[in-house]
Amino acid sequence: MKPPAPPHVLLMILLLAGAGGSIWWISQDQSPFPAPINNENATDSTEDLPVPPVPPRIAQGADYDRCLSMLTTDPSGAYQMAENWKTGGDGAAHCAALAEIALGNAETGARMLETLGTTSKASAIARASIFGQADQAWIMSGNTQKALEAASHALALAPDDPDLLIDRAVAFATLDRFKEAIADLNHALDIDPRRTDALVYRAASLRRLDKPDQAADDIARALDQDPDNVDALLERGILRQRQGNEDGARQDWERIISLAPDSATGDLAAQNLALQEAGPERK
Repeated sequence: MKPPAPPHVLLMILLLAGAGGSIWWISQDQSPFPAPINNENATDSTEDLPVPPVPPRIAQGADYDRCLSMLTTDPSGAYQMAENWKTGGDGAAHCAALAEIALGNAETGARMLETLGTTSKASAIARASIFGQADQAWIMSGNTQKALEAASHALALAPDDPDLLIDRAVAFATLDRFKEAIADLNHALDIDPRRTDALVYRAASLRRLDKPDQAADDIARALDQDPDNVDALLERGILRQRQGNEDGARQDWERIISLAPDSATGDLAAQNLALQEAGPERK
């Protein structure tokens, strides 16, 4: 079974930049944020690895690029290259950490990233990105408290980075600290009001705080910006079902399956439809 994608900026390493998907809701009553990835599943796919930020990056050069390019196809080779790269410095350390994650050792990789973020002489922004990747790796390993600490280190270096704010909000919400999650998401949205992902995360947190009207407002804003956003549709379906609008919920979940049938969000929509079909006694 394909492992669930980590939250927010656990991005596809094939792209070396960009946004990734998230698993949001297993059921209406569980945390709205992604379940941690089990370490034993990490070798099944490298597409969920934390991505070397472009820009900034912790190092430059052809060897660094080559080492990173090997992570998807030959993580063992990437690790060996980093280990043998005597003059590689931060670039070698970074590639080695990501290779550990690709090989299924997310906790080891997270610790290596934290060490690099602490000891590197790179810019504050680059070091913040490394701590952000450590946060993501800790989530992959299932240690949300350590993820929260890493995200806080990142934000100490780059306090107005919306990606890092959203990352920390994910960690807060996974720990059921929804008010603190919302505070970070408010900050992120003050910086960039068009962050649809932040709106959907905030809606899910508001729902967990039993504020469905505010949650619905955020989902309406998100869908106004992106009518085919499957995460927003999934959350709206949950809100509709909780309000007794079974038909509306079913329409949202069926639309998700038509838009993204092979996605993690599509799988969750199918699960919700199956539960709905089974009736209240099975929910």
